[in-house]
Amino acid sequence: MEQKIFTELRPLYATSKKNPNTMRIRIRMRDLIEQNALRNAVDTTMKRYPYFCVELQKKEGQYIFAENHRPIVISNSIQGVELNSEESNFHMIAFCRYNNVIILDIFHGLTDGAGAYEIVRTLLYYYCSLRYNVELAKDGIKLNGDKISAEEWVDPVYNSENLPAPKRLDMPKPFDPLENAKLRDDNVNTVFSVALSESEFIQFNKNNGGSPGTMVSLFLSRAIVKLYPDAADPVRVILCVNQRKALHAPLAHQSLVGGAYLEFKKEMHTWPLSEQAKAYRNMVSDQAQEEAVLAGVHSQKGIYQMLLSMETEQERISLAEQVGNMTSRIITASVSYVGKANYGDAEKYIRDFHLWTAPPAYNAILIEISAVNGRFILDIIQPFSSPIFVNAFLRELEDNNINYDLQDVSDLYLPNIRLPWTT
Repeated sequence: MEQKIFTELRPLYATSKKNPNTMRIRIRMRDLIEQNALRNAVDTTMKRYPYFCVELQKKEGQYIFAENHRPIVISNSIQGVELNSEESNFHMIAFCRYNNVIILDIFHGLTDGAGAYEIVRTLLYYYCSLRYNVELAKDGIKLNGDKISAEEWVDPVYNSENLPAPKRLDMPKPFDPLENAKLRDDNVNTVFSVALSESEFIQFNKNNGGSPGTMVSLFLSRAIVKLYPDAADPVRVILCVNQRKALHAPLAHQSLVGGAYLEFKKEMHTWPLSEQAKAYRNMVSDQAQEEAVLAGVHSQKGIYQMLLSMETEQERISLAEQVGNMTSRIITASVSYVGKANYGDAEKYIRDFHLWTAPPAYNAILIEISAVNGRFILDIIQPFSSPIFVNAFLRELEDNNINYDLQDVSDLYLPNIRLPWTT
């Protein structure tokens, strides 16, 4: 089935070799990966998700996703393959295996974290069933043979009508990590991976009126303000919001992410943590209301329509770049939490889980939160290598008696997407 490109447009034109618009999910399993079981699991899984088995093609002057019946590539390396190229069989999705690790690489314009989690749930169900010769519960897992409804295929943003007009946002310039910490020459994208006890952090949130996403946003805000108490610009974190509920499209596979702006106002700096958490929670509640989310969809749809109306690839690339630059003038950082993974019976075979993607702006910090197998994993992704903000964030955890484990520090690696206008 041919798919028109719409919500995929801006991610496609915003991607580059320096900042590829891809997601990488890395899962470390209990045991070494069994090659045949993984091959079988990938093949069976992808039959359940035909809308991800696509090839970028041009038709009548516009790009589309056409059916791609070539096998999904599984490479035996940590690097993986370049997406939308011959080595990936021209797919926008690929897998890797090495030692006891499985990696899913996918174009972020195809889907978001919520959609990628669906693929992983299905994959782990089939892989663990074969690898350990066990019968796993099927609850909440999409399986091959299910009826795939039109609601999974249809782009709800393209079909949305009568969207509320967005309010004009006159937001002052935010705190810029690169500028304030003088890190413009430090351009090594780096990931700091931190583990917390899920039960302990959930209890801490209950005691202080927060949630995982708002509390991580608050800790980062507090950390930055303590580092730079005299900074004139406010710290502003955007917490990702799933747009599916507001669009009444719970089954949609597209990348449907909006955001709630959490500004750490000057008067909040001296409040008790519980009062700060309440303020952040109220900000999220207000901006997660259906009308507010749909107003954000209205703005995004306008950009997609502008991209479609342009005649040249360079015009589209320039617009995507302008939007990215605008984002850098609005936020200090971004926090994303898909929610508890719920990988069912397969979860006990998982030892480690990470979701990596590029920060939303060239100067912004991104924290990806994953909740798997009794732990929260915070992947703190930043466009520089200095640990100055990470160390301050960890001090916030220490000051609040939250135990943590700094698991790893590594360069951010994301697979490239080969684009027809750059080859």
